[in-house]
Amino acid sequence: MNRNKMISSAAVYGLLAFITLICLFPIVWMCLISIKSTSESITGFHSIIVEHPTLANFKRLFEMIPVWQNTYNSVFTTIMGTITSLFFCALAGFAFAKYRFPGRTFLFYFVIATMLVPPEVGSVPLFIIMKKVGLINSLWSLVVPRIATAVGIFYMNQYITDVPDELVEAARIDGCTDFGIFMKIILPVIKPAMASWGAITLIARWNDFFWPLLYLRKQAKYTLMVTISLLPVSEGLSTPWPVILAGTTLVIIPIIVLYLILEKFQKAGIMEGAVKG
Repeated sequence: MNRNKMISSAAVYGLLAFITLICLFPIVWMCLISIKSTSESITGFHSIIVEHPTLANFKRLFEMIPVWQNTYNSVFTTIMGTITSLFFCALAGFAFAKYRFPGRTFLFYFVIATMLVPPEVGSVPLFIIMKKVGLINSLWSLVVPRIATAVGIFYMNQYITDVPDELVEAARIDGCTDFGIFMKIILPVIKPAMASWGAITLIARWNDFFWPLLYLRKQAKYTLMVTISLLPVSEGLSTPWPVILAGTTLVIIPIIVLYLILEKFQKAGIMEGAVKG
């Protein structure tokens, strides 16, 4: 019996290890190619052997595009987008969870129904609005339209609903304003949810491609993701693959490190949502 159990466990762990290797191989291969010279092979089994490691590809990358400016653009839109999304989604979730007003149920279900519509459907109307308010080619065009999302509002509402009404009423009796209740009572209680949703939003904003490509018109305003994606046509079609993959490595490594750091907060948020009472 124990032997069968050991064999079964070994098979499961072996399968999981194999799947993990398959998932990690493209990332590892990309990083290896990024430090190879352009004269070395990037195909077949020879592609995973680095004979002469070099940072020349990264040097050329910095010469081709304004990496530091594009990185600043990505960091700015990611941080501002995450902060505003957290605040306004939590605020809306608080209103839906703890207040009773006419049309509340209809409005909440209407917000939820918008989750069925792909965001790209509204790209043309949003572009027209951004143009009329003068935000085309502005980094704020990547922040303002998504300061609150249906998914974020629903996510926060589910957590705030579990906050005891007695806490809110006690704070109100003590003279706390509605906004004070939100800041001093609700936000500290839903920290795990904030951390979890913040991690998800942070990664999504960093990886954003469609909206920066739509709203931004100058390379100096591009986010790092858009700039790297345009590398193959930066010098006609002559950009070497090692240089392109050096740029891809530059984009993907920070978000992997960030995810590993924020993983514990995501787990805390999930566990908090699973505990009732």
